[in-house]
Amino acid sequence: MPRKDIYHETVKRALIKDDWTITHDPFSFKFSFKLGQKYLFADLGAERLISADKGFRQIIIEVKSFVGRSEVNDLENAVGQYVLYQQALKEAQINRDLYLAVTQPTFNQIFQIPLGGILLKNHIIRLMV
Repeated sequence: MPRKDIYHETVKRALIKDDWTITHDPFSFKFSFKLGQKYLFADLGAERLISADKGFRQIIIEVKSFVGRSEVNDLENAVGQYVLYQQALKEAQINRDLYLAVTQPTFNQIFQIPLGGILLKNHIIRLMV
């Protein structure tokens, strides 16, 4: 099982405060392919009641701290993991929206400049700040 990100508990508390129910900590899922299977671990699974008619909204959150030596390297790793998880969830037919959780300073430094902003503009990733 992977190590928790330094902001894991902060994100978890923020979700609970915003009326989300934590359903998985971590959210693990099996990805099967021709030569075998792998288990992948996203940081959190959560759900919140939308309405009695529409039921629950379910999400998966991958928390990233961006504390490495290179913001570009951190971004490449986070986006690579996000895209891999997104495609594996789709293949496994797990119907939850995937979010990348980052701090406000990370959002300001990376996602409000063209380098990270293009990912939001082109709907490549969903962010939770």
